[in-house]
Amino acid sequence: MKVGFIGLGNVGGKLSGSLLRNGVDLTVHDLNADLVSGFVSLGAKAAENPAQLMRDCDAVITCLPSPAASDAVMQEMLPEVTEGKIWMEMSTTDEAEVKRLGAMVMERGGAAVDCPVSGGCHRADTGNISIFAGCDRATFERILPFLTTMGRRILHTGELGSASVLKVVTNYLATANLVTCCEALVTAKAAGMDLNTTYEAMKISSGTSFVHETESQVILNGSRDISFTMDLVKKDAGLFQQVADRHNVPLEISPMLVQIFEDGIERFGERCYSPNIIKRLEEATGLDIRAPGFPPEMLDDEPEEPGYEVIPQGKQHKAAE
Repeated sequence: MKVGFIGLGNVGGKLSGSLLRNGVDLTVHDLNADLVSGFVSLGAKAAENPAQLMRDCDAVITCLPSPAASDAVMQEMLPEVTEGKIWMEMSTTDEAEVKRLGAMVMERGGAAVDCPVSGGCHRADTGNISIFAGCDRATFERILPFLTTMGRRILHTGELGSASVLKVVTNYLATANLVTCCEALVTAKAAGMDLNTTYEAMKISSGTSFVHETESQVILNGSRDISFTMDLVKKDAGLFQQVADRHNVPLEISPMLVQIFEDGIERFGERCYSPNIIKRLEEATGLDIRAPGFPPEMLDDEPEEPGYEVIPQGKQHKAAE
């Protein structure tokens, strides 16, 4: 099966790299010609535009920065969607939007999947990231070989749109974790605690989290580099708030997180790395939240392993039937 990939940025470049590294017949497209040339030099083919990619490939993956970008690409690809074609949306997007675009694909006889990733760019680089997939079961079975090449833990979340909901839910949790880690580190420093010891105390305690064990390290290094910026956090937090609003859930913490990152963007710029949100507290307290011995960026030190489907707890018996 021939696979097309549109969007070779921080995440897309790593996901498509896993496909290429593992021998998938890959054609790529990106507005940045240098990124495309890099992939061609490694054995990928280049498409002139999204329409050609959909015409020539069996499955096309999009990994783009915004719902508007996905819509623009889909309008180019749609005339080339025919029976059996598959569109896989790996961008973080709105449930309603992916359903709208997916419906147009399915009307033409194609299949649509929303399959966002979670776990950080460092794990996308090694094929060890987690992937959610929203689609009918038959389509999921068709694309599972590609998903297990790009990621390690693959979760079939239900019908189209379900993966996008769960992606913004988990991104919301990551954002809340980031803000609370920042507050915890600054408070510990203000109380005279050694930050290396503080990091370990948080890591081995009930207060630990994936965000602490990764992002707190680049915070303490001072680089704050996780290849994710404040404008993307604001976008994802807004998508989560939209889900809650559609279902009349009266959230309290979510609006505060949006306000915090709006303030961070105003102060430091929308392309500032998201862990730099701690600078609001550093400036307010005059404290420097850095410590020796932490890396400037996160690297996945786990070996690349074959991916597998994750079966939700309580549903194992259905998978065995």
